[in-house]
Amino acid sequence: MYNLNGKVALVTGAGGERGIGRAIAMRLAQEGANVAVNDIHATSAPGSKWGGMAQVVGEIEAFGRRSTGIVADIGDASQVQAMVDRVIATFGRIDILINNAGARAGRDRVPVVELEEADWDRVQRTNSKGTFLCSRAVARAMLAGPGSSRGSRIINIASTAGKKGSARYAAYCASKFAVVGFTQSLAHELAPHGITVNAICPSLVVTERIDDIATALAPANLSPDEQRAAMMANAAALSPLGRMAEIGDVAALAAFLASAESDYLTGLAISVAGGSQMH
Repeated sequence: MYNLNGKVALVTGAGGERGIGRAIAMRLAQEGANVAVNDIHATSAPGSKWGGMAQVVGEIEAFGRRSTGIVADIGDASQVQAMVDRVIATFGRIDILINNAGARAGRDRVPVVELEEADWDRVQRTNSKGTFLCSRAVARAMLAGPGSSRGSRIINIASTAGKKGSARYAAYCASKFAVVGFTQSLAHELAPHGITVNAICPSLVVTERIDDIATALAPANLSPDEQRAAMMANAAALSPLGRMAEIGDVAALAAFLASAESDYLTGLAISVAGGSQMH
């Protein structure tokens, strides 16, 4: 549908089997892009049959595209710079950055009066600081590249939680509100160079992250599996379209925003929420 032939994309947080990052990487490759994928771990948890980043790289290469996997902590500036340098050394440039990596849900999903500083910092370090560090490093590379930066893209994965706060989600909501504000500021700064910056704001998506959230939020009278089922049912009920968001929904919007079809769109925070949020 979109012509990304010859484009080079970097997708962070793309090593999971059922994650948004992998779905976006696959969709960009289908559209013709060569794709570098990043995650904080090269492989999945012990005992898992999923091959991690190496498997994602293989899937991208099966489309006839070039790919590489890079282990890096996006909350560390030196690791981010090394990652960007490696992508440029391998592919020559970066045309599209997808800031997808996010902190795992855990002890941050508590009331603010119970929230520990370390848990707050952990979420901000990945979600907001990581988005800043990756965007800064890639934007510098885009502006310093041998050719024109016009048509380059930075796409940040935020959340509907970046538009509306919820109890027990203070750290997460704050981090995603920050991503939306950062997107708007960076869009102003890079627009004169023909680089667009947009955010995608999904509602609850069917990924492995639901398991972490359910475990963190489950009350004493519910198992994590029961909490997960209740969350998914509630998310579907909130949508006028009658279902939860899926990874392909997010990937489809990312492909559009990465393409020339979105040339006049920048600074937006677009909800992928099936009508459960309409702004």
